Amino acid sequence: MSDTDNWLLRYEQNHSDLTNPWVFWAAVPMVVVGTVGLLWYLPVPAEFYEISPFLNWGSAFLMATTIYYFIISLSIAIGMLPFMLGLASLQLWLTASSYPALGVSTGFVVAGIVGLWLGRRGSGGVRAVLQDLQLMMIGPAWLLSVIYRRLGIPY
Repeated sequence: MSDTDNWLLRYEQNHSDLTNPWVFWAAVPMVVVGTVGLLWYLPVPAEFYEISPFLNWGSAFLMATTIYYFIISLSIAIGMLPFMLGLASLQLWLTASSYPALGVSTGFVVAGIVGLWLGRRGSGGVRAVLQDLQLMMIGPAWLLSVIYRRLGIPY
């Protein structure tokens, strides 16, 4: 069994008894979007800006996550690229808009955490939600792997 299969199987075993899977499926991306937004909002050293005006903690997190996806599985990484690029585009738009980026990102995190809890209600409670937060970037890859399995795409 490959490392990818091992990670995804362990994640799936921990999520086999979801009480509300649709809420969980919506909550996972919300937590990711909000967390990246909060990281995007953090102040950066001047050296980051000298490298690129788009380099910040959020974009660095997205780059590291994308590299990780390429390490675990080429097909997962390619499938996650639109999500990652869309997430970066959303954060760039939010930064340039008149909406309060910190408030929107915080709202996504809070709504996502509530969604994780509602999706898992009765199956692990708060401990399970904390574990989901720890495995935050495996969650979207797992969701994609479920879609891949249904479509017969190897990963």
